[in-house]
Amino acid sequence: MSRIENEIVGAVRANGPSTGSEIVREMDADVLAVWKTCVKSRELLVRSVGSRYMRLDRHVAGYARLSPSILREFLTYSVVGGKDAADAVNERCRALLERVHEISRRKFDLSRQMAREIIEQFDPGQQFRDALCFIIAGDIVYNMAHDVPRPEHSTGKLVRGSDIDLVIVVTDDLPDNDIERLDAAVYARKYRMLKDPAVNEEVDYKIKKLRRIGEQCSFDNFKYMVAVKILDEGQFLAGSEEIYKKVKSMLEERGLPRKLKELEEGAVSFRKKAEELILSDSIDEKMIKDMHLFYSTEEYEEFE
Repeated sequence: MSRIENEIVGAVRANGPSTGSEIVREMDADVLAVWKTCVKSRELLVRSVGSRYMRLDRHVAGYARLSPSILREFLTYSVVGGKDAADAVNERCRALLERVHEISRRKFDLSRQMAREIIEQFDPGQQFRDALCFIIAGDIVYNMAHDVPRPEHSTGKLVRGSDIDLVIVVTDDLPDNDIERLDAAVYARKYRMLKDPAVNEEVDYKIKKLRRIGEQCSFDNFKYMVAVKILDEGQFLAGSEEIYKKVKSMLEERGLPRKLKELEEGAVSFRKKAEELILSDSIDEKMIKDMHLFYSTEEYEEFE
């Protein structure tokens, strides 16, 4: 048994089944080495909770990869315990999954409250009630949100885990000055949510007309593929349900959900191959980085 494996076995015997991040904090070892040791060990049991789903990444061959990454899945969504402690591992997994779902519900509810308050501020007389729709996407819609602190893109300050991804769809005839007014209202709320220490949530959003979505449905470049993927996974949050149905119909008419499904199948194969290559020790850490097999780009920079 290697030194790392011996230390991990000792840690889970002393502390009970632990998440990947809890184990990494105990070890004087590289996170990649810890993951490989846990997965390959005959003494340890590694189980993950939740679901995997596709993300588009221009750094990956074929653009499609699974999220969470191998790293994120291990650190945040996996439990490690002794092979002789399967019941305790399962119990910790249940508690972990419940926590993940609780975080997802909280972020969804916060997003809905935000959207409704923005609509009320923007349109107190309900003049535009049929002209805009808030759609939520990202980790939250898969019930896989986390609250692990991470740096926010623009400031570098830590925020509370998964960001809130919103698409605000408006009708083609909504005047530009009203769109600017809506944008100002959303940005002001985004800023307050980021700066308020009691909230500390990052909101990413796009406002787009239905006409723009029609253009993106051509699905003929990477940015359009990402836009369609977000709309395909998106769930209704607030505003006009008719606009939401229209967006989904536009995707269906172009056969885009089927195309995304095909990309997802490729992502599943890519993940399987990535894990096999790393665990077989047939590639070095530089190749792992260059091929984006273990980390997403941002995660590599964080753990470099």
